[in-house]
Amino acid sequence: MPTEPATSNAPSRSKLPVISLFAGAGGLDLAVERVADAPLSAPSTPTDGPFRVAVATDYAPQALDTLALNLPETATLPGDIRNTPTSELLHAGSLSEGDAALVVGGPPCTPFSKSGFWLAEKRESRDPNASLLEEYVRVVAQSRPEAFVLENVQALTYKTHQGAFRQLLAALSELGYNPQWKTLLAADYGVPQLRKRVFIVGRRDGIAFKFPEPTHAGPSETTRTWDRSKLPHVTAAEAFAGLETSPEAGELVEGKYGELAAEIPDGQNYLWHTSRYGGRDEFKWRSRYWTFLLRLAPDKPSSTLQAQPGPYVGPFHWENRRNDAGELRARRLRVPELLRLMTFPDNFQLIGNRADIQRQLGNAVPMELGKAVLRALTLQLGYVDPETDSDDRLVRSTSSAVLIS
Repeated sequence: MPTEPATSNAPSRSKLPVISLFAGAGGLDLAVERVADAPLSAPSTPTDGPFRVAVATDYAPQALDTLALNLPETATLPGDIRNTPTSELLHAGSLSEGDAALVVGGPPCTPFSKSGFWLAEKRESRDPNASLLEEYVRVVAQSRPEAFVLENVQALTYKTHQGAFRQLLAALSELGYNPQWKTLLAADYGVPQLRKRVFIVGRRDGIAFKFPEPTHAGPSETTRTWDRSKLPHVTAAEAFAGLETSPEAGELVEGKYGELAAEIPDGQNYLWHTSRYGGRDEFKWRSRYWTFLLRLAPDKPSSTLQAQPGPYVGPFHWENRRNDAGELRARRLRVPELLRLMTFPDNFQLIGNRADIQRQLGNAVPMELGKAVLRALTLQLGYVDPETDSDDRLVRSTSSAVLIS
């Protein structure tokens, strides 16, 4: 599939260039460009930092249009990565092999092939069945960045994908990058969302990357005890503080389960309407997904935002609104609220309808989680001086627990 020409404005050449793969709407890209912003802040104008995203590519042109709207100096290259040579990426970013400081990206979770780019005999020709993880390895191998950051769903580390995961780590190790991996909970880094993602980070010099220590702690689906010396998880209500929103078309939960959804208390889901709880006895115990009719709890972080939710998949806001008939209905989260839960800047612009926006944000990396990993990498690569108060604050400050817009 041929790619379209790259588009860009003139970038700042004094900053270190970054290649972004599977960029989507730009969650990791924002983290790259805003790594110098103080933790848990999203000012309308980013703090001047060491990096610039030189080129970003993605299969979805609409998501890439969103990225370009917010990062106008980044060259964008829409198209299938399997049909995009590394040389084309380098050319679009005005780069040569070894120029890039970083390669970043989160390959979509796709079926993994049993053979691919990590096999030496495969590197001389393209395997049409290669997985997107293999494409990431290919770009790292051929662009030779100083370091890389790969983000993916936690399921990549599960036993089901153990073989592919080991092959991925082996391939990156063979390139000399000594990959280190860890599953991180976004809420532990100030994101008001209980989203788990695995990060793999490697350095060209082979020095092992050290993941940042969590700055926050609190309960989650799998945690009942936590370090109370850390800041508490940022709640949904704290994230929405000071945010003024307007009703959006189609935000009310109507239809077959509209009345039931409105009766569910905050923090509860369809289980409220089983024989074990105080609602109607409408559903069998554990017969649905957890997110079915799920309401946000204002005193807790949100559950993971879904990229393609059905009409009755939450989380929905804890407040009800009346429809035209005067009946109480649950409402969907509004776009400014989604941005806050993803720790994106309030002035971030999105292209598309409501479903498009949900998909773009649901597929993105929460900016603050990406910033935490990238700040640690920036410090360890020596791009900031830990002895300098202002730079050290950008890497390790945890003084604020609520987004500053």
